[in-house]
Amino acid sequence: MSVPVFLSDAAGQAADTIVLDGPEGRHAAAVRRLRPGERIDLTDGAGRVAECTITAAGRDSLTAEVLRRFEVPPPRPRLVVVQGLPKGDRGELAVEMMTEAGVDVIVPWAASRCVTQWKGDRAAKALARWRGTAREAAKQARRFHLPVVTEQATTTAVGSLVSAAALAVVLHEEAAEPLSRLPLPEEPGDIVVIVGPEGGVTDEEIATLRAAGATPALLGPTVLRTSTAGVAAAAVLLSRCGRW
Repeated sequence: MSVPVFLSDAAGQAADTIVLDGPEGRHAAAVRRLRPGERIDLTDGAGRVAECTITAAGRDSLTAEVLRRFEVPPPRPRLVVVQGLPKGDRGELAVEMMTEAGVDVIVPWAASRCVTQWKGDRAAKALARWRGTAREAAKQARRFHLPVVTEQATTTAVGSLVSAAALAVVLHEEAAEPLSRLPLPEEPGDIVVIVGPEGGVTDEEIATLRAAGATPALLGPTVLRTSTAGVAAAAVLLSRCGRW
């Protein structure tokens, strides 16, 4: 059984003893029912890790002794997935799977054909759900660098991401070149993958993204849902660039 991971800013500090309280401590003590003598890993979500042994357990907190500290460098190249807003709870499903796979940045995209619209209070709540999902999935996957879930992006903003990337790909069912055969960049920089919503990417959006430097690519012979296309594309690219 793998050692459970919890978030704590104290993971990067010098203290020999850490008290894990708040929501993380409550989850560890009351939900996971961890007890003295058991091992946990604490991370600040930015690569700093404290390997610990629990020395005391309260109703909603734990006290742990630090065995050693180390720092995990951020993975390279960084993988960014621009995700067209899916319907219902499929957005959280997409975020969960991409986080588990190792995607570094997730960008919610307000594409033209998105059925779901993030506006006003709904936008703030939806973004909070995506970020909460990413945080919990990262702990489950034992990731010591939490993925970044950005603010909702327009097509213009996505174009700026494309322009700054070492490689940018927009998934499209009519593309001639498969994703698995696209040449990877020799220079360091982000790899950006753009996933359209259920209705697909419009011709105007394709034109804008291509003008910014994106290459249309075919993911495979079958049609995937928007909520699963991102993790499938991530698997292809993470294996090809040596991160898997």
